[in-house]
Amino acid sequence: MQRPQWACITAACVWLAGAGALLWIGPALSAERWGADYFPNVPLVTQDGKRVRFYDDLLKGKAVVINVIYTHCPDKCPLSTAKLAQVQRLLGDRVGKEIFFYSISIDPKRDTPAVLKAYAEKFHAGPGWLFLTGKKEDITLVQKKLGLWSRTDADDPDGHLSSLMIGNEPTGQWMRQSALDNPRFLAMKLSTFLLGWQNRQEDMGKSYTAAPPIEGLDAGGYLFRSRCSACHTIGKGDALGPDLLGVTSRRDQAWLRRFIKTPDEMLAEQDPIAMDLYARYNAVRMPNLHLGDGDVEALIQYLEAQSAAHEHPEGKDSTPPMMPQPMSDAPGS
Repeated sequence: MQRPQWACITAACVWLAGAGALLWIGPALSAERWGADYFPNVPLVTQDGKRVRFYDDLLKGKAVVINVIYTHCPDKCPLSTAKLAQVQRLLGDRVGKEIFFYSISIDPKRDTPAVLKAYAEKFHAGPGWLFLTGKKEDITLVQKKLGLWSRTDADDPDGHLSSLMIGNEPTGQWMRQSALDNPRFLAMKLSTFLLGWQNRQEDMGKSYTAAPPIEGLDAGGYLFRSRCSACHTIGKGDALGPDLLGVTSRRDQAWLRRFIKTPDEMLAEQDPIAMDLYARYNAVRMPNLHLGDGDVEALIQYLEAQSAAHEHPEGKDSTPPMMPQPMSDAPGS
């Protein structure tokens, strides 16, 4: 009689997961599904050259945030890493104590520990955030078990999933989240999902009426906050990339439009301005965001408006807050 009872519970869990619920799996069931019998205990190596075991050293008993990257990626990796660096700053010293970040390279042939260490330093990764390499077959196994594997990884690494797998191994709670989300939203989500019911209850106790009003839909502002603000500011100084205050008047308009749209092509062509920016800003590549011409125009108009607002402080930024992305809540889903 016990087997059908557990089968019913499992079926109910699967149904809830399909409905987008945040699922708590009891200790007995989580040990069966997402514990040592599920996750591989393959060896990996950190950016400091330390050998670790995936389950024993990285997962067991911990709350974790895991993504996959490769250091010469011209596409999503720089943006997702920059956003995760912002999340780490927002969470403060909880990273390394209550939550652990892991970025695993899908190109271990190039991404040696030394290369990963330099990459981590570019993005100011702090304590509690490990960059990992290892054997290709072991990394692929980890990806598949986490639900972070893509069939295109081998032939086209740029096609890998720009997702975070967020998990609390002791409770069996797992959720997939876009790595490109707003960092404040991600920090809130990690805090409520991973750091216990107290934080969750405090957050749920807040009224929606306390939220700031949405004053309008500004496509350029939305694009800047979702795609650019992890690396740039407007009038608040240089970050990972240059301060963009006044950039529309400093740069040739045709050059600026092309650089926003295809920075990887301009670096490959060794455009002198693109190469100078790359050298000056710690060899952090501006990613190709795959923007259309309309998106580029919207961004330029937003940058112009924000620069004008700095000259006339009575102007107001009407950009709406980021909206959350859809989630999945089980490894390998």
